[in-house]
Amino acid sequence: QVQLVETGGGLAPAGGSLRLSCARSGSSVAAMGWFRQAPGKEREFVAYMRGSSETTYYADSVKGRFTISRDNAVTMLYLQMNSLKPEDSAVYYCAAASAYGSYHFTHRLAYAYWGQGTQVTVSS
Repeated sequence: QVQLVETGGGLAPAGGSLRLSCARSGSSVAAMGWFRQAPGKEREFVAYMRGSSETTYYADSVKGRFTISRDNAVTMLYLQMNSLKPEDSAVYYCAAASAYGSYHFTHRLAYAYWGQGTQVTVSS
């Protein structure tokens, strides 16, 4: 079992920055990622990082603006969000995959564990 708790988020102006944190406890993981869901939209991939390496992957919409990182013990996952845009407004979720499976880590079905979500609102 894996438990995830997100902190951070809040309100930021367009062009501003926010940092999200996710505390992981429980079993080791194959990868951890961030997803987001805006009202009326599907939950979409933002970024992931593999558990065994520091390989990262980003959605095109956030590439160059967001940075995913973790601590050495893989107990904390971070998402530094810079140059925020109003379209970045959403509930952001931390997710963990316990093993490599049938889905790529950019797909939400690859993840068995989810945090409760944290709201990010970017004002124009």
